[in-house]
Amino acid sequence: MTVRPGRRGTNLDRVGGFNDAVVLDAIRRSEQLSRVELAEATGLSGQAISNIARRLLDAGLVREAGRLRGAGIGKPRTLLELEPAGQYAVGVHLDPAVVTVVLLDLTGEAVARRRMLIEDADKPDVLIDAIAATIEDVLLESGAPRDRVTGVGIAAPGPIDVERGVVVDPPNLAAWHLVPLRDELRERTGLPTVLDKDVTAAASAEKWAGQGGSFVFFYLGTGVGAGLVIADEVVRGASSNVGEIGHVIVDPDGPVCYCGRRGCVGETSQPRYLVQQAVHAGVIAQGIDIDDRQAVDVAFAGLCAQAAAGPGLAREIVAALAERIAKVVEDIANLLDLDRVVFGGPHWEQLAPTFVDVVRKALDGRFLVRAVHPFEVAGTSLGADVGAIGAASLVLDQTFSPNPSVLMQSSALVGER
Repeated sequence: MTVRPGRRGTNLDRVGGFNDAVVLDAIRRSEQLSRVELAEATGLSGQAISNIARRLLDAGLVREAGRLRGAGIGKPRTLLELEPAGQYAVGVHLDPAVVTVVLLDLTGEAVARRRMLIEDADKPDVLIDAIAATIEDVLLESGAPRDRVTGVGIAAPGPIDVERGVVVDPPNLAAWHLVPLRDELRERTGLPTVLDKDVTAAASAEKWAGQGGSFVFFYLGTGVGAGLVIADEVVRGASSNVGEIGHVIVDPDGPVCYCGRRGCVGETSQPRYLVQQAVHAGVIAQGIDIDDRQAVDVAFAGLCAQAAAGPGLAREIVAALAERIAKVVEDIANLLDLDRVVFGGPHWEQLAPTFVDVVRKALDGRFLVRAVHPFEVAGTSLGADVGAIGAASLVLDQTFSPNPSVLMQSSALVGER
């Protein structure tokens, strides 16, 4: 049995909550462990492990999973694993074009999901009502007992005010000025709620899935952003708004951004800009209404499909986008000495066939410490739901986190029961 490394516990009784989290996290990392292995992995005494195991079994958070044979003299050891139905968490990802809602069980598996195209982005109250209704649909579909649903995590575009749970002024949601999304959704669902930035949630999801180390998660959606994990720790910044990279200039002769400058990576990554390029190049027929989001999305999907099909003008347009983004990744990776970049977001699956090879070639030779360690380019293994999965993992992290600062913040989930 391989025991994946994690935090160490302490045998002081007064930090039982911390030790419970240490044990749960150790089981999650290794899937199944015996009590003896848990003692070895956590540094806790055998008696402490026995007490914690009994509490977790009684709470329905873990279950016995057979016996480990071949462990030497004596009776086989009983294995413990997480009880998937022990807890559930809702994750909501608000992208300017689509809302994704997932329900995760205690093991982090998605047991139900819904996606909803946004039609009322200029009416926050209407959209929040629709999100709350979608959450109820997901819970009903899953059959999860409501008393086992520990809360709702929301991943929203920045900037956000985490302390107040407010979406401040996202560039692609013009009507969302100081919207108290966290509290509004809590009132509608009756569930404890936490708000975080979308790229931070996505990076948290990758870390939750076991992809630790030091990496940047590059979000490709209606806007772009970067989530950071350094030495297995999610980086949030002073106000939890890390990752605002949309105004890094990658093309001085590019289009004018709303900030007044030319060639910002966020503006040159917009589907509408790429569709405009494709129309001018004759790749896509004239007559597309650039202000019609659905029409642009259809045209963008067609552009990506042509690019994936082989050489031609469509591939050149998408490859040029990959080159621009590679420049931003290069600067971040060299500044922070990262292991890899992970791409994801609503547009990733469409861009992936062209993107990875172009970015990898663009970065080849430009990562300054390549003689010490390589730099990996990869796509998320969590699919288009990565933001919503990350939002739900923020809730589950309150159960698993062996970080005392997290355990002591009782207000982390607003409305916690």
